[in-house]
Amino acid sequence: LEFCVVCVSPEEERRVRANDREYNEKFQYASNCIVTSKYNVITFLPVNLFEQFQEVANTYFLFLLILQLIPQISSLSWFTTIVPLVLVLSITAVKDATDDYFRHKSDNQVNNRQSQVVIHGSLQKEKWMNVRVGDIIKLENNQFVAADLLLLSSSEPHSLCYIETAELDGETNMKVRQSLSVTAELGDPNSLASFDGEVVCEPPNNKLDRFCGLLCWRDCKYPLSNHNMLLRGCVLRNTETCYGLVIFAGPDTKLMQNSGRTKFKRTSIDRLMNTLVLWIFGFMVCMGVILAVGNAVWEREVGSLFQSYLAWDLPVDNFLFSAFLSFWSYVIILNTVVPISLYVSVEVIRLGHSYFINWDRKMFCPQCNTAAEARTTTLNEELGQVEYIFSDKTGTLTQNIMSFSKCSINGHAYGGFGKKTDTNTPYGTRLDFSSFNPLADPDFCYYDNGLLKSVKLGDLHSHEFFRLLSLCHTVMSEEKKEGELMYKAQSPDEGALVTAARNFGFVFRSRTPGTVTVTELGRPVTYTLLAILDFNNIRKRMSVIVRNPEGRIRLYCKGADTLLFERLHSSNNHLMNITTDHLNEYAGDGLRTLALAYRDLSEEQWEEWSERHRQADRATDCREDRLADIYEHIEQDMMLLGATAIEDKLQEGVPETIAILSLANIKIWVLTGDKQETAVNIGYSCKMLTGDMTEVFIISGNTVLSVREELRYSNYLYSSLYPSISLFLPLAIYLSIPPSIHLSLYSSLYSISGEFALVINGHSLAHALEADMEGEFVSTACVCRAVICCRVTPLQKALVVELIKKHKKAVTLAIGDGANDVSMIKTAHIGVGISGQEGIQAVLASDYSFSQFRFLQRLLLVHGRWSYLRMCRFLCYFFYKNFAFTMVHFWFGFFCGFSAQTVYDQYFITLYNIVYTSLPVLAMGIFDQDVPEQRSLEYPKLYEPGQLNLLFNKREFFICITQGIYTSVVLFFVPYAILSHGTQGTGEPLADYQTFAVTTATALVIVVSVQIALDTGYWTAINHFFVWGSVGSFFTIMLAMHSQTLFSIFPNQFHFVGSAQSTLVQPLVWLTIVLATVICIVPVLAFRFLKLDLKPQLSDTVRYTQLVRQKTRKPAGRCMGGVRVGGVPEGRLGARGGFRRSGYAFAHQEGFGELITSGKNMRLSSLALANFASRHSSSWIDTLRKKKHSNTHPPQTARDLPLFPRKPTTPCETDRQMDR
Repeated sequence: LEFCVVCVSPEEERRVRANDREYNEKFQYASNCIVTSKYNVITFLPVNLFEQFQEVANTYFLFLLILQLIPQISSLSWFTTIVPLVLVLSITAVKDATDDYFRHKSDNQVNNRQSQVVIHGSLQKEKWMNVRVGDIIKLENNQFVAADLLLLSSSEPHSLCYIETAELDGETNMKVRQSLSVTAELGDPNSLASFDGEVVCEPPNNKLDRFCGLLCWRDCKYPLSNHNMLLRGCVLRNTETCYGLVIFAGPDTKLMQNSGRTKFKRTSIDRLMNTLVLWIFGFMVCMGVILAVGNAVWEREVGSLFQSYLAWDLPVDNFLFSAFLSFWSYVIILNTVVPISLYVSVEVIRLGHSYFINWDRKMFCPQCNTAAEARTTTLNEELGQVEYIFSDKTGTLTQNIMSFSKCSINGHAYGGFGKKTDTNTPYGTRLDFSSFNPLADPDFCYYDNGLLKSVKLGDLHSHEFFRLLSLCHTVMSEEKKEGELMYKAQSPDEGALVTAARNFGFVFRSRTPGTVTVTELGRPVTYTLLAILDFNNIRKRMSVIVRNPEGRIRLYCKGADTLLFERLHSSNNHLMNITTDHLNEYAGDGLRTLALAYRDLSEEQWEEWSERHRQADRATDCREDRLADIYEHIEQDMMLLGATAIEDKLQEGVPETIAILSLANIKIWVLTGDKQETAVNIGYSCKMLTGDMTEVFIISGNTVLSVREELRYSNYLYSSLYPSISLFLPLAIYLSIPPSIHLSLYSSLYSISGEFALVINGHSLAHALEADMEGEFVSTACVCRAVICCRVTPLQKALVVELIKKHKKAVTLAIGDGANDVSMIKTAHIGVGISGQEGIQAVLASDYSFSQFRFLQRLLLVHGRWSYLRMCRFLCYFFYKNFAFTMVHFWFGFFCGFSAQTVYDQYFITLYNIVYTSLPVLAMGIFDQDVPEQRSLEYPKLYEPGQLNLLFNKREFFICITQGIYTSVVLFFVPYAILSHGTQGTGEPLADYQTFAVTTATALVIVVSVQIALDTGYWTAINHFFVWGSVGSFFTIMLAMHSQTLFSIFPNQFHFVGSAQSTLVQPLVWLTIVLATVICIVPVLAFRFLKLDLKPQLSDTVRYTQLVRQKTRKPAGRCMGGVRVGGVPEGRLGARGGFRRSGYAFAHQEGFGELITSGKNMRLSSLALANFASRHSSSWIDTLRKKKHSNTHPPQTARDLPLFPRKPTTPCETDRQMDR
């Protein structure tokens, strides 16, 4: 990103005075103008040309053009180089200008948004770009925050305001911000205009969750924290108006500080081509030197004898100068080994691949009416080489929509699909709650009539279950009119649970700081709210203590089952065992589970505990620890009610996509700002994490030392499973190894991958990314099949991607949908934006965009793989045909006195790469396939050659040019040997220059055309037309140029009238052409047949298998890397036995209960709230299984370790043998 600001020295602190632009401008703070474009009208031409000539090839061709303008050394006309060079530069410039135009358009759209600024006591409309630091801005409901603001006042009670931070951290739940009490009364423009407070705070930084500063006003200082700030990118929700003081603007805002810089991305093939161009240039210089030396020797020994009648042209006066000029002449002649048409063709092929992505109807989302879009044309083949995918969670893997799915009440399980529980209501038909409960949410979906019947029949346990859900929460309710309820939950989990209770007859209606009003089966009941025992990350539960109208006091608790079960009364053991089985089943389905319990309290117990709670609450030291002890004391001997299971709705096809990409040897890392348990639950839901993984490493240390020990301990556990790489050191000694020795000893871990996973939080990651520890982190993470990084900042996401790029030299892809993912998207080799619910920031910064994560498998396994395959085949053939074409000049130099005479006429040289051979190779590069798209998806192992860079590398390049040199030898010496002694039918000799040139050129065109016919794996009508049409065009053009007609029109240009006609009627010439073609092609055919028989590639086996299937006419199932997926109905993935996860508490924020009991967040006005409508989740394929365990080849002794379960063996051995 570039910004329209003046660069100044880094700030040590920032001072901002309200309503004083003159004072603030002397610090030269950045304006609020954002510029993401690269050019303007003045700078476009020079900057763009400078960027284009950074390409080695463009500079090389410019150098050749200069040489061709020197008549003494030019053997070819200058137009043969300048026309294609200008064409390439123009096409690239138009593409860059178009891209930058859309950046300008986006910038103008943002910068011209309107905001209301307090100026001289009145509100005036200003564009965002004109807002300055120190201005006071008025925001209204549902408006974006224009800059980083200090909240001064709000229309809400206690100066609270509610914001949505999806653009920042991907979370769509509401967050609360509050102004200082001293500024809360500044609620109108007149009072705000007189506000002259000064803020002293930290300089601009990228830390989204931290702000430190002081407000100096009226001779007092007031501390400021992140709780008082509204950051750019947030949206004001459920708040009529608020006012804020601009602290950071434009590029200084935390959103932009986390955006990173736009990087020029190039593919690995581009980088390799630059290297190869330099090598080819060196090779060409060597050939030029050889021929120049030959020229010097020939001129001195032989040429000097002809000086009397064939003198040197001026200014040549000796054989050395003649050799010098000859060198540059041969550089010009031999430059066609890398013609500029190569780069034109590459751009055309990439453009075609981009259009294929844009036109793919299978990547079109009808719900969003959004098609896939290739926003760049330069990275298509890189899509076929991805090894690491870095994904956001919220909005990318999930829809961030929670729905009440299943529950267990007093040992009875409810919910799910697949059977009938009532003769009248089929299980799977959505229940209609409207007749039973007029206050039911019409968007609520549930299918088990048994649970509704239990409530209707008056089951006490069911009533108490839903009563707990309607009371134990921190949800706020608004009722615009009778019966039209809207819930505002700070976590979507809570909203789902309260909505479930509402539909089953226990409707939460309203609350005050001391009461909760619920409608229970149509009867209004008001409970006295005695206490809220708030959630935190250590407790992993929350409780409320209420008194019912009869005076009975009861504690209701919900939280993580692992902690809540420890606090149950001993009489619950049998029920706890049954509920545990249900929880295991729910967790196996990837649901977020939660246990519910209650405890009755006597008046004496309540009074005693209440007094202790008041004392702890008033403590000045260790207040949190004291309160935790008090909470722990009352949350004992509880009675178990049951458990809930909430589905965090994944996007359609996410588990299948992750499974398929894993089979393609692509490692997926989830980088999310969510809490650890939330992210882990999603990991299990989408099958990144599974119950039969050998080990899931948890890194949660808060210090450098603790993180290092945890990383080393993880490595130690891993190495203990692999005695072949283990050092057999005791753990204490292992942990004390210095980092440098540790990395050198365990570098072998990099190449091994097992069924392991790593989970690390943001605090630990900050230490793991330090220079002295990053190697150990990478060595641990890269042996894991899945990595989840939790609570990470946008910048940390980018640093993780950069770390893998640095250490693994692998192609990385980042995918996300929010502004918090922009930095990661820009850092990765390939950035993919999801056009979801969190704005378009990610899409604007991306290289590719679509609406669903599931389209990623098609983008990579079909379009990416084909693009890589086509580009590699194109390059191999292109280098082959041009070495075959150019090296003939080299051999001819030894027979023409090293005079820089060309074998072919200049028209053939010009048209060879533009007409005769350009279209067939373009057709292959655009349309070629090795297997159909269905097989590309069914056999993900086909993707691995791209990851290993097997199809085009330095070895393949040398093979291509060797074949090209061999072909040039055949094409020169076979005609030379035959024609030098051949005669026409009249007895006249055939050994003349023009006959030899026509014969060689014809043989060359036929040989390279036959070769591309052999290389083409997928024939279309276009391929046939281009291949055979190019051969026909060669004969047509050649006969036309040697015709009497053209000679009569241009006698000085076309000298050899009738040469082609007279040559091509000679049987000996055609015998020569056929013999040269056979000698060139037969070895290639023999080699390919032997390779296919002795060492077939997987694609060869897949094609053969497809032919066998077609012949036997058996129904074909899907097989993915050896795992068949055909003929099984869709359903949920298999359960993970023995693993239980409770996800509710961890999507919640601490401190919300205190806001409720203090009354600060009680609403006085009715405002529109977010709609937390539930939708059906997509079904999952039941039969996807993991890759074969033997891929990692753990030794037999490792399986005997009791600490780690053995991975089960999967079926389909026949298909696996094929995959090998």
